[in-house]
Amino acid sequence: MNIGICKLSIVPIRKEPTHRSEQVSQLLFGESYTIINENQSNWVEIRCAWDGYEGWIDTAQHTPLNDNEPSNEGIALETLCVASSSLSSISVLAGSSLPNFDGLNFKIGKEKFVYNGQALLPDTIKNTNLLDKIAMRYLHAPYLWGGRSPVGIDCSGFTQVVFKFLAIALKRDAYQQAEQGLTLNFLEEAHPGDLAFFNNEEGKITHVGILLKDNRIIHASGKVRIDTIDHFGIYNADLKKYSHQLKIIKRIL
Repeated sequence: MNIGICKLSIVPIRKEPTHRSEQVSQLLFGESYTIINENQSNWVEIRCAWDGYEGWIDTAQHTPLNDNEPSNEGIALETLCVASSSLSSISVLAGSSLPNFDGLNFKIGKEKFVYNGQALLPDTIKNTNLLDKIAMRYLHAPYLWGGRSPVGIDCSGFTQVVFKFLAIALKRDAYQQAEQGLTLNFLEEAHPGDLAFFNNEEGKITHVGILLKDNRIIHASGKVRIDTIDHFGIYNADLKKYSHQLKIIKRIL
């Protein structure tokens, strides 16, 4: 199996094999993938290991992974922290993976890195109260279609990366995430950490956010922000109107 790993801070995943094509997602540092098509000049089609999402990356941004897929992955918690090896230094963003992490060091292939920032080992996390604290670290991050990092993120990228810290693999797009978890019938049944999904005028699910205490929701709309929510949807106090119509609530945790 032809496996690759992201050794840059961010690698854009394109819908088509051209830089002019829409960015549909991103690889963060340390995330692995399999190559499913190498027949396009200067581009490879990949399938992301975390969510199965498929798209194209520039071959100049592809790093082959000759060993087995990484294990014992830490998740970088710092908004930005430099990881250093004897060969290079890389700016690592929150949500990035730290393969073969021992609490301070991690390895990609034979290259050993030192990471001095905070990181979590998802398999050891039992306290789901951490979820809202992790989500708050992305507050005011700018909206970016296809983004998954604190420097640019979209609504489903935000929920996906936050849940990654708990080793919960959400799908990439909002409508896909809405197919996961347990459906709740009423907003009154919801707990902090549940996901709320919203539809457009055609009834298609196009938006998602994470519920907080006191009828609030944190979501990426223009930026990662906190608004109030009721049975109708999200009320944006800045605009003095509802911005999103509630469709369904799901419990993932």
